[in-house]
Amino acid sequence: MAVSKIKCPSCGTEGTLSLLNPDYEGPYTCWKCRALFSIRIQDGQLRSWQALSQEELQRRQEAEALKAKFRRHSLGKD
Repeated sequence: MAVSKIKCPSCGTEGTLSLLNPDYEGPYTCWKCRALFSIRIQDGQLRSWQALSQEELQRRQEAEALKAKFRRHSLGKD
């Protein structure tokens, strides 16, 4: 298990993210100020971050759910 330390760009508070894989790309919410970011972790190190609105997060989650639904559907037909 990989543990990555993330310093919030908004408030400067350090948080941790426990991952099974040392690479991750997705949403992250600061535990203190609740700021929402899209982050990319590579080899256990934070490589990029971008502010993310709640609406954008919801759109991304809906798109991922739709992709998963189509994957399940196509697997059932083969």
